Amino acid sequence: MKMPVALLLLLALCNAIKIHGEESNGLCDVNLTLRSRPHSVSILEFGAVGDGKTLNTIAFQNAIFYLKSFADKGGAQLYVPPGRWLTGSFNLTSHLTLFLEKGAVILGSQDPSHWDIVEPLPSYGPGTELPGKRYRSLVNGYMLRDVVITGDNGTIDGQGSVWWEWFTSHSLNYSCPHLVEFVSSESILVSNITFLNAPAYNIHPVYCSHVHIHHITVYASPGSPYTVGIVPDSSDNICIEDCSISMGHDAIALKSGWDEYGIAYGRPTANVHIRRVQLQSFSGSSLAFGSQMSGGISDVQVQQLHLYDSLTGIEFRTTKGRGGYIKEIAISDVDMLNIKTAFCANGHFGSHPDDKFDPDALPLVAKITIQNIIGTNISMAGNFTGIEESPFTSICLSNVSLSINSASSSPWQCSYVSGFSESVFPEPCSELNNPDASSSCFSLLKPNGRAAVL
Repeated sequence: MKMPVALLLLLALCNAIKIHGEESNGLCDVNLTLRSRPHSVSILEFGAVGDGKTLNTIAFQNAIFYLKSFADKGGAQLYVPPGRWLTGSFNLTSHLTLFLEKGAVILGSQDPSHWDIVEPLPSYGPGTELPGKRYRSLVNGYMLRDVVITGDNGTIDGQGSVWWEWFTSHSLNYSCPHLVEFVSSESILVSNITFLNAPAYNIHPVYCSHVHIHHITVYASPGSPYTVGIVPDSSDNICIEDCSISMGHDAIALKSGWDEYGIAYGRPTANVHIRRVQLQSFSGSSLAFGSQMSGGISDVQVQQLHLYDSLTGIEFRTTKGRGGYIKEIAISDVDMLNIKTAFCANGHFGSHPDDKFDPDALPLVAKITIQNIIGTNISMAGNFTGIEESPFTSICLSNVSLSINSASSSPWQCSYVSGFSESVFPEPCSELNNPDASSSCFSLLKPNGRAAVL
């Protein structure tokens, strides 16, 4: 039996990482060290049957319970060989590698009774889709450290079509589950895996630190409602690189809690590096910030994106009552193809969890720099709609060239927004063409590898 080498993420992600004595250009430049786990078992050893019909939840649970005993001995690997391994939700443990061999498919059961029920996340109050409890994700980690999900391009398939039908018909008793969720965990690596047909989110690190996601493929059909690829949520030190994501809703969405619950929890999403990703979203945004951003989102560096066949390319979302902030965002080197609206900042987006929100909790949207963008077959260049009581400020665009596919005389729409633009076509609205605002623009990189205000 082939027992491959596991990838182990070293806890080295920090604000300015030194590699071989020199500072890196971003979080994603951290070196990943190849190290094998000293202990390895196959899911077959615990009675699992890979016929796509036999329920293997107990086999996964028993295997991981057994591997807990190796946590202080260098950790262990759970090897999943080729086959179709049907299961309900199960929990991982610290110092574990879950390795999916080529041809291995973990299948999420389409029977809701096989998915555990858990409390809603504290930063989301009563819950997201429905008030009250939610279905636990298929693969879970709670307060874990040093966990790797990897393989030889094995697959985790949520078989989400039944969940999408229940969601659309309003027949769910609890909020939809995700495929993979880590809560209050650190030093997490997800790589070389294909994720298919998630009921909701595919990868959801929430209240986490030091998460590295790379070389994954994520897909859900265009008609899948509110499926999202990767959702860093009230988490920090995140790297997402070399991924291909095609979703029914958002491809990547950064979040940090909902209204008064996110404000009270008070954990931002910060220090995020995204690069070399291909993103497609049918009914949402290729790259979204918010609208649940009440804990704050800041210090995000985005580079080398290919966005295609999407409703919106890059979108910043918020509304009155959110509080929080979206600031210090640097986006560069983006190629767009067949996008309805290239850029959007919407101050009137989304609903509220209940009637307890504070309408005077106004969000801050500021210090956002977007540069080196090429767009082909774009319907609308940008729609920036701020909030009258809290206008969006320091929105800076440079070296942007968009080929507009319509004869519209107003490719830009702006209100309650201010900023600076240089070498932008088509010519942006006057609110984004204030030369006095250039001094407040957020620069992409400084010598220490982090973005900073000029």
